Amino acid sequence: MNKLVVFCLDALCTLDLEYMKTLPNFRMMFEKGSLVKHVEPVYPTLTYPCHCSILTGVSTKVHGVPHNEIVDVEDPQAPWYSLRSQIKCRTFMDVCKENGLTTCSLTWPVSGGANIDYNMPMIVPINYQGDDPYQFYVNHSTQELLDRYYWKYSHYLIGEGKNLDEFTMHLALDIIEDYQQPDVMLVKMCDLDTVKHCEGIDNDLVKQQLRKHDTQFGLLVEAIKRFGDYENTTFVILGDHGQQNIERHINFNLLLKEHGFIQTDDQNRLVDWQAYCHSASMSGWIELKDPNDQELRQRVYDFLISVKDDPKYNIGYVFTKEEADERFGLKSDHIDFVIEGKLPMSFDSTLAGKDLFEKYLKPGWHHSLASHGYLPFRDETTAFIACGKHVKEGVVIERGSMLNEAVTMAHLLGIEMDGTEGVPWTEMIQ
Repeated sequence: MNKLVVFCLDALCTLDLEYMKTLPNFRMMFEKGSLVKHVEPVYPTLTYPCHCSILTGVSTKVHGVPHNEIVDVEDPQAPWYSLRSQIKCRTFMDVCKENGLTTCSLTWPVSGGANIDYNMPMIVPINYQGDDPYQFYVNHSTQELLDRYYWKYSHYLIGEGKNLDEFTMHLALDIIEDYQQPDVMLVKMCDLDTVKHCEGIDNDLVKQQLRKHDTQFGLLVEAIKRFGDYENTTFVILGDHGQQNIERHINFNLLLKEHGFIQTDDQNRLVDWQAYCHSASMSGWIELKDPNDQELRQRVYDFLISVKDDPKYNIGYVFTKEEADERFGLKSDHIDFVIEGKLPMSFDSTLAGKDLFEKYLKPGWHHSLASHGYLPFRDETTAFIACGKHVKEGVVIERGSMLNEAVTMAHLLGIEMDGTEGVPWTEMIQ
């Protein structure tokens, strides 16, 4: 029976590939497998929308997860997407289950409560600082995994030294041994993304993190050699998005406030608004309080075009909601316009402070030196690498869509997945 292991590196960039080729475990993938060098993600290139598109093969307006966060003007601390029920269509894992395959998903976003045999989702709130993360896993994870492993590895989820990747890897290795390698395994690593946010996209610390991931991948391969079915396993390494170094920063709601579209009290608390900017990190969503007010819509559009025409603001792109839908499959009740920098730029939705271009680009600060959320075709893109007996050797596809990944992985397992917007990369399949 065909088996599949997907090793996802959050923020894997095309520029990482040359260094990965020099590492002992990743090297096998390049020497014996095939590569899609530039994978264009969905828009915005944020983690949760991209992970949902990887598994569904459809754009965000179809699967229904357009952002990491459930954005809300009135509640800037609204929760993140986390539950499988929030995805509005079939996923690759659903198709695998329908075809009688056993499934395992570890630290994959928006998978809480999914119909997966061995499921430990990315479910703990991003800013949670307490010592009881079990409360978030229970009822959303496979109880058998919690009973069997949580006591042993939960210390990786608590305290200053917590490390989600360590938790994930220990689970993956034990599951391969104890359950004789489920047919389909998704294993997601987070730390490459964190290092790039804090330190920039190309430096010694990034290379150090890639070496850690190389070791982890080698352990997965060795575990499958010892306890699984190595000869019939296809390995896939993929990223969810790239990252870019941030060259500019703008607190766009301060600009909207300055021009009368937002009103606050003397404590900078929101009182009323007509137009509001939600940050998608390196792009911004402009929401109108009354989307049916055509006069307001035209006034805001004219304002955005005037800002784009002024080079001091570095706005390179302004899309209407119709253009975002047609060009990128991006649709949300909270989008009336989408804006993005000419040079790579991050957007803040703060209402506090007075400095429109407040600098916070400091090494070691999370989400400070580099980020994502930008247009899919902008550098840096991500990549897809596959290796196994059903994968040809040496095929390099220069560029392709993330929407092709789910149906390609289905083909590698010998099953069909319909209803996707993507097509399989048949050039690499034998």
